[in-house]
Amino acid sequence: MQRFVLRQNIARFQKLLAEETEHGQSWQTLQTLLLSAQRELAVLNAALSGVGMEFLPLGPHVRAADAPHLAQRFLREFERSPHPYLILDPRPGFRIVDINDAYARATMTARGRVVGKAYFDVFPDNPEDWSADGVSKLYDSIRRAVETGSPHALDLQRYDVRDADGHFVERYWRTVNTPIFDMEGRLVYVLDHIEDVTRDVLAPRDQPAQDFILSERRHLKLPVRCCRRARELGDRAGAWSAPCPVEITAQ
Repeated sequence: MQRFVLRQNIARFQKLLAEETEHGQSWQTLQTLLLSAQRELAVLNAALSGVGMEFLPLGPHVRAADAPHLAQRFLREFERSPHPYLILDPRPGFRIVDINDAYARATMTARGRVVGKAYFDVFPDNPEDWSADGVSKLYDSIRRAVETGSPHALDLQRYDVRDADGHFVERYWRTVNTPIFDMEGRLVYVLDHIEDVTRDVLAPRDQPAQDFILSERRHLKLPVRCCRRARELGDRAGAWSAPCPVEITAQ
């Protein structure tokens, strides 16, 4: 019932926003209400349904007793990687399976504090930013990746994270979510790969044009690089495989 009400509210706010002719106080109020409803729906869906798919990890196709053995081979390669990775269980609860050291450094957290916890409990939206939409955008990206069976690239996204004192710090990311399959093609986890581009986004306005162009070219190649990295992790582990299509959907 709660999700039904949220969907109805989202549709209503979107309709009202479409009727607004100016981006004044009324528009901002409606936009804030819309983002709040979308965020609440994403958190609720993650907790109750995960990505809403029936063929999720440790289901009828994968025995629970096999999971630790399979995971160990993948995690060894995952831990060695210098690139920031998080492994997510897309079943109801949306719990963090593991993060590597690079991910912990990038997000100012620690493995011991986040493993086993719900993703959006660890990484909520910044309550002081009325325009925050990281939670709903990330949930939608992960859902798309699972539904299509292909990596999904989330466009440049502001998603603030908390420092050691619990204060939110402004951060911008390029993100690719990749579904991870076992060697028989069964979905197991989602691999979340991030790249911190805050410095580039907040660079002085007089940044040399050539530097900006080179920076953008590097970021546009991230989905392909991430896809290849995920596939390489799976190949080295010998138990996992991630499809790597030529084109990757962008948010």
